Amino acid sequence: MQGRAEANEADVVRIEAVRTAAEPAIAWLRSPLSATSRLERRMNEHTAAQQRPTQATQPLRILVENSEYWLRNNGDLAMLAVTLDRMHDRWPDARIAVLTDSPCLLRAYFPRAQGISVFDEDPWAPPTWLERLAGHLGPRFVGPVALAGLRLRVRRKQLPDRLRAGRRKLLRLVQRRPAPADVPASETAPLPTGPLHPGSASAAAQSSLVVALGGGYLTDADRSQTVRVLNLVEHACDAGVPVALVGQGLGPLDDPRLQARAAQVLPKVGLIALREGRLGPEILDRARVAAERVLVTGDDAIELAYHARIDEIGSDIGFCLRVAGYAPVSAEVVDLVGRAVRSAAADHAAALVPLIIAEYRSQDRRSTLPLVRGSADVIAPLPRYVPPIEIARRVARCRVVVTGAYHLAVFALSQGIPVVALTSSAYYDGKFLGLSAMFGQGLTLVRLDDPRLEHTLPMAINQAWLTAPVVREPLRARARMQIDASRAAFDRVAALTQVRATAPIVSTDDCLPTVPDPA
Repeated sequence: MQGRAEANEADVVRIEAVRTAAEPAIAWLRSPLSATSRLERRMNEHTAAQQRPTQATQPLRILVENSEYWLRNNGDLAMLAVTLDRMHDRWPDARIAVLTDSPCLLRAYFPRAQGISVFDEDPWAPPTWLERLAGHLGPRFVGPVALAGLRLRVRRKQLPDRLRAGRRKLLRLVQRRPAPADVPASETAPLPTGPLHPGSASAAAQSSLVVALGGGYLTDADRSQTVRVLNLVEHACDAGVPVALVGQGLGPLDDPRLQARAAQVLPKVGLIALREGRLGPEILDRARVAAERVLVTGDDAIELAYHARIDEIGSDIGFCLRVAGYAPVSAEVVDLVGRAVRSAAADHAAALVPLIIAEYRSQDRRSTLPLVRGSADVIAPLPRYVPPIEIARRVARCRVVVTGAYHLAVFALSQGIPVVALTSSAYYDGKFLGLSAMFGQGLTLVRLDDPRLEHTLPMAINQAWLTAPVVREPLRARARMQIDASRAAFDRVAALTQVRATAPIVSTDDCLPTVPDPA
């Protein structure tokens, strides 16, 4: 033990002697090493600053709220096509993204745009190889696969709820309890004001500009979507990102809770362009939106339809009947409408052209195609997943259009074609009356609850047929005026990007809660 202790003591003495001898060399090296470390830290900080995305060094990031995330409405696709073309023309180097449930289908329709899902962890990451492939294949190939995937996801998420509902029903049968009385959801459901989904929240906060695309979704008829859009707009505004609403069809908005929410959010928006001046301005005035931030421009889809016009007047009758929860039509009325349209086509020796706007769950196909069967001359409907310009070209061959779908009326009036508009709700009254006011003439409103519908509908179709040559040029002139107004509004939207010109992009990854998939 004593020998080992003496050996250790000797080692300590030798180590101390070596350290003392080396001390001058260590002192000589310490200064340059310290300078090198400081220089390295400064270089790293400089590199990080260069890599940090700012609008001064990075292309603009423009986020579009599309309202219809499954991309199954040809009217919404028409507005999106016009808006994206304007953005690409003005900012050829910008990154333009659209909120959607199917980024691949978005890319198939619009190869220069990027799809962002509400659950994307890195929303502004470059498109995947699958999305780039979809851009080459197009919607006719990508659409069926994308839709099948969306349906599978919905069914998988709905399965637990269906199982619970089945269990409750079985218990009621066993215990012989009556089913609960149906109560309108609007009387019981709370106003949905939950947090944004992480993908959409992060995408909005990291954008140079957020644009809420035109549509009729800020309304009592679609409470959940109204609140979702208002939440997104508020989130972007609070992050310092300029926001514009374009081509909007507001209202009816009579729900006091929705009115209060609109009054909280809409005054923060940089510009609101309305597609009609009948309801929208009053709603915005009630929400205390500054008048200088409001324009009435017309529907953005007018430009797409106007470019599809042809010189010669058409000879067909276009037709679409919308039947939905927000547009209820009884079976008896559906049958009556079908007879009236087939009879008008026979009287005028016209081909009957089914025109489909809402493809979601084959909505317009289910209510329209059965009614044209039996007519002597029926043009086969276009397949699913076609660009909206193809529908506008079909409309161009018509002399008259009979429709319960708002955007089909837009496609027709924009080309100088008179419309017989079928409505069964205050929601559609507002849509069609606002459109009629913008064009001044050419639209005849027919209420489907009219007790004299069997007489009024054929008369309206016949009158539209007779006046088609007279209203053609005035309608086209009104279309040109609205296109000019819409483009002028877009110039003001573009000016909003200067607000974000040098602002750093905000990261919200660490503060956003995750919420369930709405599907």
